[in-house]
Amino acid sequence: MFSSGDRVRTSRADPAHHTRVPRYARGAVGSVVEPIGEHPLPDDRARGVTTVEPVYTVRFSARELFGEGDHDVTVDVWESHLESA
Repeated sequence: MFSSGDRVRTSRADPAHHTRVPRYARGAVGSVVEPIGEHPLPDDRARGVTTVEPVYTVRFSARELFGEGDHDVTVDVWESHLESA
């Protein structure tokens, strides 16, 4: 489980199946804004499996994601796609 303020890195995986991690955010480092509850993992649901896990709003700098920009971007990310940074 992660808490608000924790620094995290998103998964770099590019699976052959559906994933909810946007390509532009893969492997990026950000910080958890807040946990937003437990929800079914769409990656599994697309394959007919129901897995429920925690989801977090994660804030990334635009520079981290796109190489430029002075703003932040938030993305909701399932726990299995995060690791401590």
